Amino acid sequence: MIKENRLDFWWFLRNFILIFIIAIMLYPFIHMLAVSFSDTIYVLRNEVGIYPKGFTLDIYKLVLGDKRIFTAYKNTIIYVVLGTVIALLVTTSAAYALSKKRCPFGKIINIMILITMFFSGGMIPSFLAINWLKLYDTIWAIVLPGALSAWNLIVMRSFFAEYPEEIEESGRIDGLNDLGILWYLVLPTSTAVIATIGLFYGVAIWNSYFTPLLYLSQDSKYPLQIILQQVVMKSISANQDVITSSGGKVIPEDSIKFATIIVSIVPIILVYPFLQKYFVKGVMIGSIKG
Repeated sequence: MIKENRLDFWWFLRNFILIFIIAIMLYPFIHMLAVSFSDTIYVLRNEVGIYPKGFTLDIYKLVLGDKRIFTAYKNTIIYVVLGTVIALLVTTSAAYALSKKRCPFGKIINIMILITMFFSGGMIPSFLAINWLKLYDTIWAIVLPGALSAWNLIVMRSFFAEYPEEIEESGRIDGLNDLGILWYLVLPTSTAVIATIGLFYGVAIWNSYFTPLLYLSQDSKYPLQIILQQVVMKSISANQDVITSSGGKVIPEDSIKFATIIVSIVPIILVYPFLQKYFVKGVMIGSIKG
């Protein structure tokens, strides 16, 4: 009986701690939603908590009223899809090759890749390289520089290093070369790690701000993050706590900031549930070995 009560106590304590952590993590997002949908007077009085007061869509009309927003959404989706596909092709191919002991100069290449995690050429050499390659102000300046992440490569390489050699040998017996084994045998059974690494790349490109700011010069090519930043900076001066919409209505600074945050993160949040079942498994499997 005592043992049963002790188990019940630890079960309650564990679940209480988990619920508390979830609440702490969700509160900022819920608060931002509530403020962005609340009427001006309640926001200015600081009366908005976890639910909207005086529900209104005025803030989102102001943010989404910029004609560049939907062009930026289109650009961002193109960058994310194309960049993720290219990154997965490069990372998967490199990781599979480097996971094999017979790979020529494999140890040297692995060391060189590892060094890039601690040292980089810097902003100016990177910009000069992009400019010299004639990639400046093109889509390739966004999707190619980040096509290979050393960390993602190491995770995927570790996963492939544990892949059963018996399956690969059966493929060779059937006449498949290394590329055929990777395409027909390894990739179909590596959904978890591919989805996880793809999510890492996709989120990184979606949230990218400095790279397009550095390598793009035309508004028509800007991704969502830059346009949203311009909307906020255009609407809010450095010394104002409120701004005025085109209709003359005063809108709090927090409201427009929170609305732009929601507009930028909702698409990624909607995609995540479809990949969540692969996420934990992919990270754990790929991180068993270094």
